[in-house]
Amino acid sequence: MSTWKLITLQCRMELLRMVRNPYYIFWSLAMPIMFYFIFTRVVDTGQADAGQWQAHYLMSMTSFSVMGTAIMSLGIRLVQERVQGWAIYMRVTPLPGSIFFFGKMFVQTVMHLLCIIVIFVAGYLINGVSLTFWQWLFSGLWILIASVPFLAIGTLIGSMKRVDTASGVSNGIYLALAITGGMWFPLEIMPSFMQAIGEWMPSYHFGGGAWAIVRGEAPGLDNFVILTTYLTVFMLISTYIRKKQQAD
Repeated sequence: MSTWKLITLQCRMELLRMVRNPYYIFWSLAMPIMFYFIFTRVVDTGQADAGQWQAHYLMSMTSFSVMGTAIMSLGIRLVQERVQGWAIYMRVTPLPGSIFFFGKMFVQTVMHLLCIIVIFVAGYLINGVSLTFWQWLFSGLWILIASVPFLAIGTLIGSMKRVDTASGVSNGIYLALAITGGMWFPLEIMPSFMQAIGEWMPSYHFGGGAWAIVRGEAPGLDNFVILTTYLTVFMLISTYIRKKQQAD
């Protein structure tokens, strides 16, 4: 069987598995859209420019959604597969590990694209958020590409031995990053010590790139540097842990 056909079949299989377990997709969409509606239509946040706030918070909730699928969906699925013996079974098949990995990344990309499109549409329908074509496009691309460090966190979660432990840890990391990264509430309204912490969080720089784009600016150099640094660190730790597990 050709390599291309193997890739196609593996991607199709991973997509089917995703469709049959829509729990994570539902919560990755439902909770951000609910938050978006509450903090832009129900709660008076005191923002002087309502239109700018609605666009800003739309980027926050889209980033929040994609970050959640990267950390929780990928990490917990990896643990489940190992506990159920699926990962061991795949290693003894002729399927190359690179194709198996590509299939997983393909499905994560599809999930992220789905989150971005659905939440962008929700922002338009709920508040009539008006951005230029290029702002929609570049903010979506930023959120898609800059989510890679959180996929690395997902692989770290995936190295855990128990599903319930992975679920608890991933939830804690996800919520902590959302709060300290200014995704739920602007970092500027938080205490000074929270602001000092938040400015070094990958979630803050993840959202920061999208916030800059809707303001008509480009993501800052600090956004790229911080996210790249976290990606490198998370990948090194994940690789070390997996090699150690395989050696044991």
